[in-house]
Parts: sequence; C-alpha cells; structure tokens
Amino acid sequence: MTKKQPSLDGFIPRRTDGISHGQKGLQPSGEAPIRQSTYADDATHIRQQQAGGLTRQELDESLNSIDEGKQQTQKVRKKRRSIKKIIKRTAVVLIIIALCAGGYIGVKALVASGHILKGSIFGLIQTQPLKKDANGQSNILVLGTSEDDPGHEASYLTDSIMILSVNQEKKTATMFSIPRDLVVQYGDAQCIQGSYGKINEYFNCVNPEDSETAEVERQTASRKFFGDIVGLDIQYSAHVNYTVMRDVVKALGTITVNIEGSNGAPGVMDSNFDWKCKGGNSYASRATMIKNCPPNGHFIDYPNGPAVLDAEHALYLAQARGDSAPTYGLDRSNFDREVNQQKILLAIREKALSTGTLTDIAKVTALIDALGNNLRTNLETSEVRTVMSLASDIQPESIQRLDLNKSGIFNDAGQPTAGQFNYSGLRNFIKKSLSADPVVREAASVAVYNASGVPGAAEKVAQQIEDAGLLRSEVTNSPVESTASYEIYVISKDKTASRAKLEQLYGTQAKETNPPFAVTGVDFVVIIGSNNKQ
Repeated sequence: MTKKQPSLDGFIPRRTDGISHGQKGLQPSGEAPIRQSTYADDATHIRQQQAGGLTRQELDESLNSIDEGKQQTQKVRKKRRSIKKIIKRTAVVLIIIALCAGGYIGVKALVASGHILKGSIFGLIQTQPLKKDANGQSNILVLGTSEDDPGHEASYLTDSIMILSVNQEKKTATMFSIPRDLVVQYGDAQCIQGSYGKINEYFNCVNPEDSETAEVERQTASRKFFGDIVGLDIQYSAHVNYTVMRDVVKALGTITVNIEGSNGAPGVMDSNFDWKCKGGNSYASRATMIKNCPPNGHFIDYPNGPAVLDAEHALYLAQARGDSAPTYGLDRSNFDREVNQQKILLAIREKALSTGTLTDIAKVTALIDALGNNLRTNLETSEVRTVMSLASDIQPESIQRLDLNKSGIFNDAGQPTAGQFNYSGLRNFIKKSLSADPVVREAASVAVYNASGVPGAAEKVAQQIEDAGLLRSEVTNSPVESTASYEIYVISKDKTASRAKLEQLYGTQAKETNPPFAVTGVDFVVIIGSNNKQ
C-alpha cells in the first residue's frame, strides 16, 4: 500500500515520471527522485526534494514568499484607496470653492425663486412638462396691477389682462388681451360696486387682504373666472406690477419695439407723461422739457418703426393710451395700449434670447432679483426649465397676436357686439384661433331649416354641426318644402374645409346655387327634407 505525502497549500508535488508524489517507486538508477514544479513562477517553487519530501529551509522560504506577495497586494490596495480618497477630497474642495465663489449668486437665485415659484427650490434641476388642457394647450393668465406706484389711483385694478396659450409639442404660442372695461357679472366675488361691473375689479374683489393666502385665493379664482369668459382651461397665472417691467428691462439694458400708430398716424405720442421731462421742477420751461425729452418735449413720442427703449420708456409706453391731449397714434385707447404691452413682452423675450440671458446664471439671477416680491405665480420650480426651453424654441413666426377689437367681437367701448354678458363670439374666436383643425379655424356659420315635418330635427342637426366645429346660426322651420334627405347650399365658397365636412356629415354634394329663399349673414344653409330617415 502506497503512503501519501502531505500537500502544501493545496498543491501535491508530482514526480517527473508522472507518478504521484504520494507513491514510492524504484528508479532505474536507484537514485532519489527529483521533483520539478509545474508552476515555475509560484512562490512555492521547489527546487529539489529527496525521498518525496521538502527540507525545513525550503518550506520556510516558500511561506515567506507567500507572505511577501500578500503584503505587496495589500500595499497596492491601500495605495488605490488613498488615491480615491484624494480624488474625493479634491472634488469636495473644488465644490466648496465654487460655492464660495458663486454662492452669493446661487443663494440669491434660490431664495428669490422660493418666494416667487411654487415647490421646492431643488425642482430647478428638473424639467417637468407644463400642464395642458384637452386640446394640448398650456394657458397662462397674466394680470398687471400698479400697487407699487404710490401716485396711481385704484392701483389694485388689473388694468392689464393678458392670456398666453402655448403648445409644447408644436412649438407655437398665441397671445391676446381682454379689454379692462368689459362689463361682467362677478358671481361669488363680493365687490363694493355690486353684482356686476368692469372686469378689472374682479381680482381684488375675491379677497382684498394683503397676505400670501389672499393672493393664492385671488389667482385661483381668477384662473377659473377669466377662463370661463374666454372658454379656456387656464392652468397658470402670474400677478405682476410696474416694478417687474421696469427692472426686467433694466436688467436687459434696452429693448427694441416696433412702433405702429393706429388709424394711419405717423407714430405714437402721449403727453400724459410729460411731467417726466420737467426734471422735478413743475415750473420747468418749454426749453427745459425739450432739452430733457428731445425732440419735442414729450416723454412718449416715437415715429413709426423700431424704437430702442430703456426701462422707464418701456414702462410708460405700456401705460400710454392717449387719454390726455395732445396725443396721436392711440385712437383706440385701451386696445392700442394692449397691443403695445404685447409688443413689449415679445421684445423682452427677443432681447433675453439675443443676449444669452436664458443660459447665463448671472443674468438669470439679475432677472430673478428684479422680480422679487413684485411677482407671484403658481408656476412650479420644476417647470422653469421647460418655460426657458419654450422661450428659446418657439420662433417669432410661430407666435400669433390676436387683436380682439379688429376681430369685430368688441365695440370701441370694449363691450361684446353680441350683447352684454354674451361672450359666445369671443369664445368661438379664441377656439378658432387656437385650433389646428381647418374646420374650426374657418369658423363657418350654418343656418339649419327643418322641412322634414319631424319636430326637433333641426336642433339635432344643429348640434351635430356645432360638435363638428362649425358655428350654428339660425335654427328654425323651413319656409319651403324639400323632398330630399338633406340639401346643402354654399354661400361662402372660400371655406372649403367646412364644405367638405358638411358633405361628409350628410352624404350629399353641396350646391353653389342660391337657396330657395333669402338668407343673409351665414356661410352655409342646410335644409332637412321630408325624405330624411332620422
């Protein structure tokens, strides 16, 4: 029976003749066997062994070699750990240095953002899409007051009421202003004037207290109130005052606004602000006023074309409405003021883009500082980056400005032409302007006449027409008989999308001949005949 030799660290030495070291065998020469290691680079390399065993010296050397290898490995690991610690500590130091260098800017921006915006300041590192209505539009109500102007009467009134509607996917925007003199019913708001009055009083009627809670209540109620009037679901609101416009433009340096006097005027001039030309002296001479406000001594006086405005001139152009003689170029009063306010807002955007303000932390901080306590909004901090991105991505040609006065919806006094408290024309106009559907954009009016003898048939068809995006007009019984199922008569030949929609709905080709009875003020006539099967 062969006797096994003990192994060393799991390795069993092998004989050169392929016989296990644990077996005794006779060599042809009768000499003791010589073992050669098959692991030439192993720390336990064994040069010679006699009688299948290791000497004590060789065993100690092998063990020492293993210990040295472990120590080397440990040294390498410790060195790597030290390098990682150095890198981490260096990074921390650099971050601290950066915070110390930019801390003033960063802290100011975060603190200001926390006061102005909703949500955590850490939301500024996120990019959250804006909330949308059923049509994919994000709607923002902007209300401007003058409570920061101590000499301004009724400073709590929202003399600027603007709505901005943005489509994030299509990168388009639409802006329009609601006439401040529009007479409305206040509903639940407790106004001193009674149950109805001018729309610019509503905001303060909700809650006149000077507190953060009252401000939230005012904006929440206003989003619903103004949204119902124009037919929009308004998700966002912002309340600004004079200081916001003045300091934002001041931070940008100047802005360029294209001046257009109304009714063919050569420019815009409003003498209401000439007191600023007197240099603080109410008895200043005409020569002094001309020197301070060249060339004619009027603070707001610009010919048609591009005008470079500083902060003060931008602010007072936004207020100008020609209510003091002499004046020109502002014949439409508040409507012209609203147009200029929209132009100023777009000019601010253009200057902010051209100067790289939206990507420069120092300039962004300057703007945030300018806003301070003079702006309140329900915009979330996590939505700020989305707003910045949209401001950059939406091209000027993709921004439409709606002039409600020129649309015929309001008369010169700012009241609906359809009648008091009747906002259907306004809602339809806004719906048409925001829609991507050509039928909706054409806003064709359709008169429906019932010749079927079936009660309620005309109302049913009128509802179908309205659901399809057209506008229902007169709905009544037909003065003539018809044996067809439906007859469609085209009055406005340019509204091709609406014509195609009516032909699709009622399965018949429209006629370009005159209808069998006189009809005015509509684009199409639909007659429901006696052969109708509904």
